[in-house]
Amino acid sequence: FFLASSGGANTAAGNGVLAEKAPAKSGADKFAYDPKNPVLSHGGQISGVGSDQKDGAFDQREIEKRNDVLVYTGARLTEDLPVFGFVTADLFVGSDAPDTDFTVKLVDVEPNGMAWNISDTIQRMRYRDGDATPKFLKPGEVYSVTPPPMLAANVFLKGHRIRIEVSSSNFPTYARNLNTTADPYTSKEIRI
Repeated sequence: FFLASSGGANTAAGNGVLAEKAPAKSGADKFAYDPKNPVLSHGGQISGVGSDQKDGAFDQREIEKRNDVLVYTGARLTEDLPVFGFVTADLFVGSDAPDTDFTVKLVDVEPNGMAWNISDTIQRMRYRDGDATPKFLKPGEVYSVTPPPMLAANVFLKGHRIRIEVSSSNFPTYARNLNTTADPYTSKEIRI
């Protein structure tokens, strides 16, 4: 599948499409990520501690209303599609900040619109080539990155749609990136 849009994949009401064929021409979708207002986790594999945090599949429609979440939805399936194993996403990304994260979420959309999270992943860009030596981003450059694979075990039923969400946070499942070169665990400096 390919992520495609007319430059406005922001929110589920945007024009993001999960296409079976590569788009005729390339384009870009943009969003502003503010570490003070991260996309909050709603279920998933590990979503933190506390009574307000629950693992598992939950309706993602409230999250998909956020302008800092890019949403790509496929056509209704004409037959059941079993997906068991590792799912990877190849992204071409850039940022005007020296560091940020890119999150990817696989979602199963029912005919009534209910959007169930199936799996998710994240890539901290400073560690895109490994944890040994951080490499910071340069404004205006496009980077090819493949976040760690998502493990999925789901049958996308006939009439359902496959959806991909891309953002820069999924908190508290994953620690917020402050978008700077400072240590994200000790710094108070942030950048949008």
